[in-house]
Amino acid sequence: MILSLFPGIGLLDRGFEDTGFCVVRGPDLIFGGDIRRFNVPTGKFDGIIGGPPCQDFSKARRSEKTGNGADMLDEFKRVVIEAQPIWWLAENVPGVPDIKIAGYSWQRLDLQACEFGSKQRRLRHVQFGSNDGTLLTINRMAGIKATQPTVLANDSRSISEIADLQGLPAGFNIPSFTRGALTRAIGNGVPYGMAIALATAVISRQAGVTLCACSCGRRVTGKQQYSDGACRKRAFDRRVTDLALF
Repeated sequence: MILSLFPGIGLLDRGFEDTGFCVVRGPDLIFGGDIRRFNVPTGKFDGIIGGPPCQDFSKARRSEKTGNGADMLDEFKRVVIEAQPIWWLAENVPGVPDIKIAGYSWQRLDLQACEFGSKQRRLRHVQFGSNDGTLLTINRMAGIKATQPTVLANDSRSISEIADLQGLPAGFNIPSFTRGALTRAIGNGVPYGMAIALATAVISRQAGVTLCACSCGRRVTGKQQYSDGACRKRAFDRRVTDLALF
């Protein structure tokens, strides 16, 4: 049994449920909940998943940070520490700070929606920790290119279009939501194919493996540092970007 924090409309949950997990949903602002009033017993959940609010960390943000993003990351950590699951997984935008929790390993992965069957280019960062030393290895589709723009929280396309790009079933709707609220809820979700890949990786997580240094989650052997040339370039580009920030 796993606990979902900041579940929204449950796109990440759906991937885990369809892979065989029993998912218990925590409180969410969409439905009037508040994680700050939420406590969880120790030892009841094998894992915790969640997508803390990302607006403060988004490159698309034009206003000053509110501080809510960092506060919600702290709440995610607090619940993990209270619950003491075997593993935890947090999904967010690339600009999210590192989430490191005492007693847990740490892994950061960058994932593109088009690598998991979506037609859109949607870059997300996933962080994973375990108390048993296991790591995630990610199976990606090779040579797939996005043909559609990224789904956004303020997307102007039809609900059916953005729902399809996020992997929701045809005709998806929440009648009580306004169009704007529904667009935000869908746009803030995890693409279904990515959610399935993450759930599958959690099931098959392994200890004692060596992974590519670019954070793609692919396994390498021997003296390999990178899975391929594209991974080496990705790691180099990231170092250049990091240096430019100082």
